[in-house]
Amino acid sequence: VYELYNKLRKHGLDRAADPNNVQAFEEMKKLVRVVSPTDALGIMRVFSVALNLVNAAEVHHRLRAMRENELKRSEEHVGPLPMVEDSVRGSIETILENAEGDKEAIYNALIKQKVEIVLTAHPTEVNRKTILRKYKSITEALSLLDRPDLHPYERSEALSSIKRDIAATWGSDEIRRVKPRPQDEAAGGNAVIETVLWEAVPSYLRKLDAQCMVSLGKRLPIDMVPIKFASWIGGDRDGNPNVTPEVTREVVLHQRLRAAKLYLHDMNRLYSELAISSTYVDLSEEMKELANSVKNSRDNLERYRRVTGHLRNRLLKTIRECESEIFALGGNQSYRPNVEIGRPMGSIDWDEVDTIRNAADLMKPLRTMYDSLIETGFELVADGHLLDMIRRLAVFGVSLLPLDIREESTRHTMALDAITRHLGIGSYSEWSEEARLSFLQSELSNKRPLFKLTDLEAEGVDPKVLITLRVFETISQLDSEALGAYVISQAQTASDVLAVMLLQQQFGMTSKNGKMMRVVPLFETLNDLTNAPEKLTQLFQIPTYMGAIKGKQEVMVGYSDSAKDAGRLAACYAQYTSQESMVNVAKKFNVELTFFHGKGGTVGRGGNPNTFRAILSHPPNTVNGRFRVTEQGEMIRQNFGSTGIAERTLDIYTAAVLREAFVKHVEPKSSWRKQMQRISDVSCADYRKMVREDPRFVPYFRQATPEVELGTLNIGSRPAKRNPKGGIESLRAIPWTFAWGQSRLNLSAWLGVGAGLNVENESDKQELREMYQQWPWFREIIDLLAMILSKTDYSISENYDALLVDKTKDLISLGKEVREKLVETRQAILDVSGSTEYGGPHVQLLRVSSKIRNPYVDSINCMQAELLKELRAMGDKNSDIKQIRQDALVVSINGIAQGMKNSG
Repeated sequence: VYELYNKLRKHGLDRAADPNNVQAFEEMKKLVRVVSPTDALGIMRVFSVALNLVNAAEVHHRLRAMRENELKRSEEHVGPLPMVEDSVRGSIETILENAEGDKEAIYNALIKQKVEIVLTAHPTEVNRKTILRKYKSITEALSLLDRPDLHPYERSEALSSIKRDIAATWGSDEIRRVKPRPQDEAAGGNAVIETVLWEAVPSYLRKLDAQCMVSLGKRLPIDMVPIKFASWIGGDRDGNPNVTPEVTREVVLHQRLRAAKLYLHDMNRLYSELAISSTYVDLSEEMKELANSVKNSRDNLERYRRVTGHLRNRLLKTIRECESEIFALGGNQSYRPNVEIGRPMGSIDWDEVDTIRNAADLMKPLRTMYDSLIETGFELVADGHLLDMIRRLAVFGVSLLPLDIREESTRHTMALDAITRHLGIGSYSEWSEEARLSFLQSELSNKRPLFKLTDLEAEGVDPKVLITLRVFETISQLDSEALGAYVISQAQTASDVLAVMLLQQQFGMTSKNGKMMRVVPLFETLNDLTNAPEKLTQLFQIPTYMGAIKGKQEVMVGYSDSAKDAGRLAACYAQYTSQESMVNVAKKFNVELTFFHGKGGTVGRGGNPNTFRAILSHPPNTVNGRFRVTEQGEMIRQNFGSTGIAERTLDIYTAAVLREAFVKHVEPKSSWRKQMQRISDVSCADYRKMVREDPRFVPYFRQATPEVELGTLNIGSRPAKRNPKGGIESLRAIPWTFAWGQSRLNLSAWLGVGAGLNVENESDKQELREMYQQWPWFREIIDLLAMILSKTDYSISENYDALLVDKTKDLISLGKEVREKLVETRQAILDVSGSTEYGGPHVQLLRVSSKIRNPYVDSINCMQAELLKELRAMGDKNSDIKQIRQDALVVSINGIAQGMKNSG
């Protein structure tokens, strides 16, 4: 295996040094043809491990390089945060230098802004958690090795630790043998908080606070947090039947339990730290009152400990309660209570101890202690662990991650149809939009319940309807702080939004009692984005609705499905114009509008490796200090895999939203808009002609990519299709993008682009170059396309066709047409950007990175194509050889995903 690995790697290195080296690629293909199934699995495992190690080393190197550059500066120019463009420090300096705002304006913008990062379980993280932990350990050891004062023995131990982790990784089974449950995915999201963000968030906020003092002359308010986190994991029901109401309840309970245990650990440390005796130190009046309210405490003189000891007991009670509730759910094998968590302070009657129900239960006493320490001259103590705890509480609350609920609009329509039929007033699903709105408004103004769930159960209505209604019943029983937004996917009408409000009201969730989840329509197809401003106008004209939202509206913009529906350029322009128009509608009705951006890791799904530039290129007046975005799959690991990287990611998001508030946006000329509309129309028609209208396309897609085999990965709890019998339109955007990435064609990101950008008229060509040079939004799209095109590989894609596609005239000709479009698109990008290399600015770092990765990835691609050919030839017959080949295929899919870095 090692000999074969070295031969393949050598050919890969020769090809990376000279991409036109045809001989190296031919040798590579020849070599993989004669590899045995067992050796194929071994080689795939070596390459996959190597690529993961390359990723770990690259992450470490970037942080090290930034640190070294910072330390080269003279002492007075070294700051808490790095002096780079996409840091808060760099943004403040730029704003001041460009006279875009003064220190007071910058400070006010910073303390008001809010970024919320929503973790999702979309199946693009192909690595198991066990493996991820080992690579995290390796990254930490690399950081240790950089210490100049490291003793030779410590260096030797660090190297041994790396070797040990690599050996353990080699011995581990990197293949998920069982499909994860939503609860397992949620545990993975919680693990990111526990292992990285619990430390990274207060550490970053401490640096941000210090930077504000240095650059702006003021400290941040202690509970001001510019970044928060939320989650979809366990609440995203869109097309996932495994996310039941019971799963949602269990996930929320687990998150509350994890939060309580983390705060208990913090409280133990705080108890140890605040051994301050009132014999020598006075207390504030509020602190005295708080300490006196605690009964049955042995800490009579150490009054801070009296309070922290009591809070510790309340956390213990909370943990006990959560454990009991989780265990009482029945049949739950993922958790067993009675874990040793610590003993109570003093003799306790648990009936007299209250649980922690909300963040205020902790925040109020923590703030009282903080203020008392400041008032009595103990600022240094106050600004230690106590301040970190206050900031953690402000970010994570007592539920760790507020859970969004997501469901398809059609499910709500089905539920209301069952209700109206039960009431004998007709079929809701057959009513016009006007009739639906009239009914919904009438019932929203009516306080009486519409129905009893037991009555519908007795009638034997569709089980899907009962599940939808039980979701509302479940969330009505959860604490409001544990919940975020209710997102309606495939939202198309104003009634889709009012329907969710009414169903919440039926279970006692209203804006008046503060229990109503904010309702967020998700506009995701080209038509839905185009019609979105009109739908918002309809909603804002309804007095009942305006009274409920209290001047605030959130709208989710879908990047993945819109691109799959219409192609990249048409989707981008629809998103741009739709957001512009929705902002104007909101302004007219005096509503504060926040956009929630549903992006994936790849360019084809709205991703961008340069978050800072991406946020700055959003349409004017659409951010306004508020930015909500999904962080999906493998991107969670890339952006939050270690404390250093997590802090850097938090800084980039904070800096981008701050800088965006002051940057002078370019308003596109009317001629640019006309040109962009033409590009959008032409590219959409070209994209749809092939994907939707060409009968050759679906068979070609299924044969030329591992789309069918992706189901063997067990990388997510959600089915790959909304409708198992449907075609491309029912395929989720993630496997659609993932499959094309595997064959190195990345078709989903660029198809239609060449047709849209190719113009005959010289004045049109000149205008496109002008748009690229002067319009940041357009330039960012072109540069991103250049980056994704630099990851495509004509020869590798051609090899997949040669080995896997039926030798029919139709399919062979389609493969050639696709690659001709690829060449056309590359040239179109060069013409617009005026560049001689289609890599563009995004590829400057990528070029070096790819040179390291491509020798590995090219070899894996050659082997994967061969494995697919052999497996498909074996048919449905099971055997040991087939299992080995399937394992090798799964590892190859993992390896390519790691090599390409943004797989989904």
